[in-house]
Parts: sequence; structure tokens; C-alpha cells
Amino acid sequence: MSVSFKDEFATAGYTLVRGLFGVEEVGRLREHYMELRGRGSYPGDVVGVQANSRDPLRRYPRMAQMHRWDDLSLQWMIDDRLDEVMTTLLGRSPYAVQTMIYFKPPGSRGQALHQDNFYLKAEPGTCVAAWMALDRVDQDNGCLEVVPGSHRWPILCTEKADTKVSFTDVTVPLPKADAAVPVVMEPGDVLFFHGALVHGSAPNVTTDRFRRALIGHYIQGEAEQVAEYYHPALRMDGTPLELGVAEGGGACGEWVATDNGPVAVMTGQHTITRKHE
Repeated sequence: MSVSFKDEFATAGYTLVRGLFGVEEVGRLREHYMELRGRGSYPGDVVGVQANSRDPLRRYPRMAQMHRWDDLSLQWMIDDRLDEVMTTLLGRSPYAVQTMIYFKPPGSRGQALHQDNFYLKAEPGTCVAAWMALDRVDQDNGCLEVVPGSHRWPILCTEKADTKVSFTDVTVPLPKADAAVPVVMEPGDVLFFHGALVHGSAPNVTTDRFRRALIGHYIQGEAEQVAEYYHPALRMDGTPLELGVAEGGGACGEWVATDNGPVAVMTGQHTITRKHE
């Protein structure tokens, strides 16, 4: 694993590893999840399937914690290739705590800007995401957008999001409205990013292209606790371990104008808590 990935992760808060998984592997995973979604609902689903809904995200809702009942999901989550990259980035093997699949069919809303560790509350340290494209993802079908360097910010206080364009109802404020940049990816590319990195996505404005993505959430191997929803954590050999339960609430960052530009100061208190993203 190239040192440049580690340097980029430290500087920008994310790094893109292209072609980490092969096209045929990705094709099998894509077909697997489409078949599962077509069969109906499962444990861990945030919402159930509503096949006749006008909302595309109701017809193809995201799935979560598939690794708890689906072996293919578990094997992907603890894959040696993911472990190798994150061990390089973090200095030691992480713990695995979540799997998710987003289908994002044509016409779907995006997801407002947010920080993952607002939900996971990994302490000490942070969480890390491994976000793998199952389709080509670009601005038309709602690729991920990230704010470079925002991993150095604290977890920010949330505010109300526009639910006409986001399926989530909270977001975080930015000192510059155009700070987020798109990340264009091909199937099998994996974006690894820090738990404080501000990221989100715009709507899928295409008429015929899904934007499917398989995501694993991990916490640093130094972490001693994580939010209750993410228990049990797994080592990357698949064995479970016991961690403490992180509670909600606490201080959050608010932007304050200074002579050197906006600075996030821990003067706020979280008024909204979420079990998971």
C-alpha cells in the first residue's frame, strides 16, 4: 500500500483507492443485493420496501447491518484488502461495526452534509468509512461529495436540512457554501474517509442510472466505546469483542468569525441525537 494514500488521508481526510475490487466481484455483489432487495425486507432495514411508492427511496430503501445475517456481506466487511488499507492509514487494524448498501435509483434524493462520528461516537479516536462504488458514480447520479481537510474540524452542531433534496433531516453548516467537491468513481473503487470528514451527496437526476454503493464503517483499534447501535464490534478476523457504550449528546462546534477566518469553537451542545446514520 502506497505511502501516498496515508499522506493524502492525513492531509485531506480521505483517500481514493482505485480498482481495489475487481469488476466481476463488483458485478456479483451488485446482483446479490438487487436480488435481496427484490425479495422484501430484512432485519436492520431502516424502512420497509414500498413497491408502489412514488418515492424511489421507498421502492429501493437502503439496507443496514447485512453482515449480521448475510455471509457475503460479512466476508466483504472483513476483507483483507480493506483491512490492509485501513491498517496502513491508521497504524493498526480497525474494528468493524456496520455494513450498509445504498441503491439510490434514478430520481432519488441525496443525503445532506454530515459527519459519521456524530452517529458512531467512537472514543478515543474516530470511525472510518470504506465506501465502495458498485456503479460508475458521478455528479449526475449523485456521487459522494466531500469537504477536504474538514476531518480537522470538531463534530459540528447540526441544523435542519432541506428534505426535498435530502432523505435525512439534519445537516452541518459550512464556512463556505461551495466547499464540497465531487468524487467520481468507477465500480470497485473504494473511498476511505475519516469520521469527522464532512460529506454528503446531491440527488440522482438521471432517468436510467442507479448509484449503488456498499459501505463499511469501522472504528480505530484504540477505540474503547461506540454507540449502542453498532454493537457488537468485530475484529477483522470476524471475532466479536466487547466495547463500552458511548452516550449521546455533548459539546459540538459552532463557527466563529476571527481575523484568520471562521473557526469552529466547541461552544454548542447537541440538541439532536441519532441512533445511526
